[in-house]
Amino acid sequence: MAGIGHNNGPRLRQGRGWHAHCWKQARKDLLGKTLPIEVVRTRVRRAKELGLAYPQYASILLGSGRDIVGFLFTVDGLHLRLQKQLSMPEPVQEKLQGLKGADLFAFAPSGESPDMFRAELTEQTGLTFKSSAPEPERVLNWPEARRAVRAVLDPIKVPSGAVVLIGTREVERDLAMAGKLARFIPSDSYFEQGSHFEQSGANTGWT
Repeated sequence: MAGIGHNNGPRLRQGRGWHAHCWKQARKDLLGKTLPIEVVRTRVRRAKELGLAYPQYASILLGSGRDIVGFLFTVDGLHLRLQKQLSMPEPVQEKLQGLKGADLFAFAPSGESPDMFRAELTEQTGLTFKSSAPEPERVLNWPEARRAVRAVLDPIKVPSGAVVLIGTREVERDLAMAGKLARFIPSDSYFEQGSHFEQSGANTGWT
């Protein structure tokens, strides 16, 4: 059975490249060179629900063959202040509260209990993060990076190809690739989509 968010795209198995090619060709033959306007309108609405620009969403959909079912955030990706009391910038909270049809996941700061971190996030922001696991402390090889990603997603059986990683560092782009996630998007780029995040203080030194 296909998982949540799957649209019968290519399976992640040996020969994936060939299966992906066949799937894309079959899709092209079905829809033609130009997408029907109803399909475009549906995708524009879905991109808005996810807080993404339409070209960004369409690129992810075409590349993965799946709709996005969740976002995985690093600590820096959420622009968290880890002081006596955890805090999140208001523009970030507003963006996340406006998401529809997507779950939230987060890496927990090194040395903190993921469950306690999730509870504190919910208490301070009113946002529900469905799963968490420790954020890698160092640059990982690919098997280790893949395990770090799966530690977040496996408990709730979410397919990695339907999750986007939001972070700040280039090494996190590699983490997304190793974990076979749908895409890595820089945090500032994501939170600036459709918001006044930049003008509201996105670059004022949150850590």
